[in-house]
Amino acid sequence: MADKQISLPAKLINGGIAGLIGVTCVFPIDLAKTRLQNQQNGSRLYTSMSDCLIKTIRSEGYFGMYRGAAVNLTLVTPEKAIKLAANDFFRHHLSKDGKLTLVKEMLAGCGAGTCQVIVTTPMEMLKIQLQDAGRIAAQRKLMPETVAAGTVETKSPTAMQLTRELLREKGIAGLYKGLGATLLRDVPFSIIYFPLFANLNNLGKRGVDGPAPFYVSFVSGCVAGSTAAVAVNPVDVIKTRLQSLNRGSTEDTYSGVTDCIRKILRNEGPSAFLKGAYCRALVIAPLFGIAQVVYFLGVGEFILSFLPKKDN
Repeated sequence: MADKQISLPAKLINGGIAGLIGVTCVFPIDLAKTRLQNQQNGSRLYTSMSDCLIKTIRSEGYFGMYRGAAVNLTLVTPEKAIKLAANDFFRHHLSKDGKLTLVKEMLAGCGAGTCQVIVTTPMEMLKIQLQDAGRIAAQRKLMPETVAAGTVETKSPTAMQLTRELLREKGIAGLYKGLGATLLRDVPFSIIYFPLFANLNNLGKRGVDGPAPFYVSFVSGCVAGSTAAVAVNPVDVIKTRLQSLNRGSTEDTYSGVTDCIRKILRNEGPSAFLKGAYCRALVIAPLFGIAQVVYFLGVGEFILSFLPKKDN
């Protein structure tokens, strides 16, 4: 199948549709993950994912669980499209010279993870500020001792306000704060995820060249996604901390990846790097399961089939 031509527009459509469906389904769990990862010793509001979601609904209403969803839904289409299409592109070209070995699969995943941070970093930067705003507001009401004296409660900013503020104060670099940590998370994630998914999916294929049933692709995506998510969770905690701009008065601030690792180990212990791990697994598993089903069903190819074909 190495000589099979891939349709980049179709892959982009598949990735975009998959991202929209997946994010809509799992966004509340992603919000809980961000808030659990951000809370530090001495300012713990939430004891678990369910506790976080219950308290969020009580204090912010049902739609409070979807803070930052607009940013995610807007940017997840290009993000997932780039990730899935880039991996497909690299696998296609790396297989031209022979069998697609595990090393080549990992290289393709590395390329995909590197490409996606162009969109992932600003998306995560904005999303985290919006998701975590509710936690800071709740701290102000329930744990006023953790908020600096004289701090005035302000209305939660919008994504556009945050973008304008960051661009005005720090330029384009403001939107790319945490780029290094994002690379450290997304590149290993893709190196683990794509080869694992491909090999699990191959186990369920019908014959040598036959496609795997959609449920095999779904389960393979879920297993590979959750495995990769838990494996890189420590870096995700670091990335979340570095990209959070607002903090309580008792919470640490960080100057970079090394400083963040040192302070977390010293003040919270190694277990802090696993904060939100099960939430992240619950987010990533269906997200990539859905993505792979849409991708392998060829929804993009189906849509493009209705477009008029150019005469050669």
